Amino acid sequence: MKSEIDRSAILTGVRAAVTKTSSLASLQKQIVELLASSISYYSWTGFYMLDPHDPETLVVGPYVGDPTPHVRIPVSQGICGAAVATGETVIVDDVNSDPRYLSCSIKTKSEIVVPIYAHGTVIGEIDIDSHDPAAFTEEDKSLLEEIAEIVGKYVEEHDAPRTA
Repeated sequence: MKSEIDRSAILTGVRAAVTKTSSLASLQKQIVELLASSISYYSWTGFYMLDPHDPETLVVGPYVGDPTPHVRIPVSQGICGAAVATGETVIVDDVNSDPRYLSCSIKTKSEIVVPIYAHGTVIGEIDIDSHDPAAFTEEDKSLLEEIAEIVGKYVEEHDAPRTA
């Protein structure tokens, strides 16, 4: 049984991190740690950002979870690539039935990827895996999209580099 998401507490934590942080990487680290500790079915929580020297490649940023073999992902591959290509949140209830899925762990059953926009362009994404099938609801989507918007505004306001 999934626990309820304390949306208000999480967003308060994210906004507090924005006011205290000195870099995009630090903000991302605080966000992934907050999400991982707040939502029990988030098994892998991380950021992928577009490489400013190779904008066709996503580079892993701060994350919480098992190590991933996918530290660089071409935007033409995977669910992460699909989110960049479409510019929209992608939810996959069963990763084993989706041919786009790039396996990171045999324990992963579902995934959500939320694009991050700055200056009207996708610059990266929040990627969450779960060991539970069909783990992600509209509540997760809404929360993560709001966090992605906060991160995008941070980048715009601080002219932060796109990579973590």
